[in-house]
Amino acid sequence: MSIDLFNLSNRAAFISGAAGHLGSAMARALGQAGAHLILNGRDEDKLNIFAAKLANEDISAEIACFDIMDHDAVAALFGKMDADGKPLHILINNAYTGRATPWTEATPEDFEIAFRSGVTAAFDITKAAHPCLARANSKASVINIASMYGHLAPDPDIYGDTGLNSPPHYNAAKGGLIQLTRHLATHLASDGIRVNAISPGPFPTDGIQSKEPEFMARLAGKTALGRIGAPDELGGPALFLASDASSYVTGINLPVDAGWSTY
Repeated sequence: MSIDLFNLSNRAAFISGAAGHLGSAMARALGQAGAHLILNGRDEDKLNIFAAKLANEDISAEIACFDIMDHDAVAALFGKMDADGKPLHILINNAYTGRATPWTEATPEDFEIAFRSGVTAAFDITKAAHPCLARANSKASVINIASMYGHLAPDPDIYGDTGLNSPPHYNAAKGGLIQLTRHLATHLASDGIRVNAISPGPFPTDGIQSKEPEFMARLAGKTALGRIGAPDELGGPALFLASDASSYVTGINLPVDAGWSTY
């Protein structure tokens, strides 16, 4: 049946930034579909709390606590998985580190950190995980979490004096991640590994929503659907690209932005 295409039972999924605002929603969606989750992040307490919540929902999860910019930690995790003969079916490169700053205050160091966390780390993880992904018998899916600002420019009028403007290093890194997605899709296809990107639109945190209601209204007004996104609304797109439902899909950038990018 068609619903079986979304079944992730007996599949393993690694998610970076797994306990964060959007990472937790995507992780939960994959877990609800049956995947065993490998939760990555830098805050062990936060990961443990999230893993406990998932356990209460009968979702299988383990923790892999390290900074994705730590090459040795990345190599150690996936090297052990490879040595143990374990497959990896789903890899979500979601984590990002970067300073929020106006473009006039951005520094070369901001660009270095943004690209290391948002592009280089995604490449490093995918390369390290490649033997495990190739072992997944053409069921492997890599999903890179980019942004609408990886292919669109931000409108300064929307942000006004909120100080929440999308910084240039973030936009540049997310654009680079989208292009890296296309490159890897063509090079990993022969191993039965699909590589796609998701570009979320406006998904502000609860804290920003309560602090900046007028800004929220401007954001919502920019979308075709007239509203901002809830984190759970990324779960479906992530599940689609992770599952057999998208078995003939690779190399795409999927906007999840309520129609923002149609204008």
